[in-house]
Amino acid sequence: MSTAKIRVMNSGPLHVTGEFNLVDAEGNHYPHKGIFSLCRCGLSACKPYCDGSHRAERWESVVNSDKPAAGTGT
Repeated sequence: MSTAKIRVMNSGPLHVTGEFNLVDAEGNHYPHKGIFSLCRCGLSACKPYCDGSHRAERWESVVNSDKPAAGTGT
């Protein structure tokens, strides 16, 4: 079974760790294992991956959940 953890970084990307498949709009599967970051700001030159462009543009976004998701134990 594939497992992944996704952490939303304030004013930054989605940090993804674990093992899973990334599926593009055409249905192509890209298996991933390890750690990488997905762009949230839309400024990256290598979307969907983060290239750090959000820092140069001082892009800001703070995401907080009202409560933990069921089953997370937090």
